[in-house]
Amino acid sequence: MTDTSMATGTGTEPTGFDEIDILWISEGMSCDGDTVSITAATQPSIEDVVLGLIPGLPKVRLHNKVLSPTLGGEEFLAPYRAAARGELSPFILVIEGSIPNENINGDGYWTSFGNDPETGEPVTLNTWIDRLAPHAWAVVAVGTCAAYGGIHAMAGNPTGCMGLVDYLGADYRSTGALPVVNIPGCPVHPDNFMESLTWLLFHAAGKAPPPPLDEMFRPQWLFGKTVHEGCDRAAYYEQGDFAKDYNSPKCQVKIGCWGPVVNCDVPKRGWMNGVGGCPNVGGVCIGCTMPGFPDKFMPFMDMAPGASLSSLAIKPYGAVIRRLRGITNRTVNREPKWRHDKELLTTGFDPRWRP
Repeated sequence: MTDTSMATGTGTEPTGFDEIDILWISEGMSCDGDTVSITAATQPSIEDVVLGLIPGLPKVRLHNKVLSPTLGGEEFLAPYRAAARGELSPFILVIEGSIPNENINGDGYWTSFGNDPETGEPVTLNTWIDRLAPHAWAVVAVGTCAAYGGIHAMAGNPTGCMGLVDYLGADYRSTGALPVVNIPGCPVHPDNFMESLTWLLFHAAGKAPPPPLDEMFRPQWLFGKTVHEGCDRAAYYEQGDFAKDYNSPKCQVKIGCWGPVVNCDVPKRGWMNGVGGCPNVGGVCIGCTMPGFPDKFMPFMDMAPGASLSSLAIKPYGAVIRRLRGITNRTVNREPKWRHDKELLTTGFDPRWRP
């Protein structure tokens, strides 16, 4: 039972819910890749959250078509219908996939989730959002498609796809007084999503403040730094030492990496259990967490427009720094002269530093 005695609904004070539903809809324009991705999370895992193994979290009931133990149909849709009628509270609404513009769908529809029980007609994603968002305690856009439109919103698309903030409006606030929480990525980083969700759940339990978000509604602590700032290859950039092909361990900015300008923590965090991440395994950053993805980062694998100037500017500085560091490296790779008060060691050992 929910402890309503603590529930304030202000978004800045403890709410004190001891149980909560998560209504996850992946019927946006998507590939279900974000759902698949979160199954790899370890900090924490989705299993730990759902099974109640994390102290302090409210009891969680997850409704996700891929991860649901039900067989689908009306049994699966029941909590969604109840929430739309205002009979299920509190709940977190998670949207996966781009939001199409059903005003330009012609005689059909772009995407749907279940059928209307009275008419038998498909219920569009837009209709579900219209019905659920006003009742949701929090709304989360998982993945770049839901956050900013992503692949399906690129130039020339016929669906008019957009991100959830574009659809609901930047001034939207949930019943918990929270804006849409964007957790971008293509797919979303599993631990980035689960960490953000856990913060929201602690906030719902009245044990944490609302998560801090940046101007693009992203969790600040996850997207406050660039790929370059956490990349193992960043030192090569400083030294003006660039890879010429994908087999090189050096900085990849000249072969298509956008890391210096992309907000993402993947190189520093790794992908699964701290292992992997695009530049860490030889892949260039193509900006998949960014609102401008993909249009502003195409064609992929081509050097970014600014990379030519920045790499040219750093080259003379880097050449000098590499040489000076090389000299110092050779110096510190030699043992210091041993301090002793005899000409030779009593063992007769001939030290390597002897001139």
